[in-house]
Amino acid sequence: MTQKITRRGAVLGASLGALVALAGCASVEGSAQRAATIDQRVDAALLFLESSVPGASDLGQKASGVLVMPLITEAGFGVGGAYGKGALRINGATIDYYQGTQASFGFQIGAQQYAHAIFFMTDEALQNFRNGSGVTVGGDLEITLADTGESISAETLTARDPVVGIIFGQAGLIAGASLNGTVYNRIIP
Repeated sequence: MTQKITRRGAVLGASLGALVALAGCASVEGSAQRAATIDQRVDAALLFLESSVPGASDLGQKASGVLVMPLITEAGFGVGGAYGKGALRINGATIDYYQGTQASFGFQIGAQQYAHAIFFMTDEALQNFRNGSGVTVGGDLEITLADTGESISAETLTARDPVVGIIFGQAGLIAGASLNGTVYNRIIP
């Protein structure tokens, strides 16, 4: 069976191909812009953490990697949830992007925002996190939360705990913030 290609068909086919190519470029450009936005927020969160929590800078230098979630938004009215995006950094460079989600049930009314950083103090803890699929805090990932009101001793924490989490920059009307039940999934921004 022979098909005749008309000029109109060729122009339509070329136009359709160009639109598909442009859509792909726009998607890549949008992804790069979203990644740059996350990286800027991670940079700002790390600067704030290091300036407001004595010992956080030392902890970061000793860590094999750090997952920084610069903005988690949590809201609830009986049933609640939290969501945010961040980046995993190794030696100061972004390696992967993650989203964190959390669902909660019980007496709660209000909303809050906060940031958190999870320091992987051993290569093994970092690899377990990176190789996990939908890693859940309290399930797959045990974290020791450091009190941001006191200075942090990196030697003390690394001797006891392979993973250390710090919640900081809290603002809102729900008392307290918790990482328990937070599920982290790798994303493409």
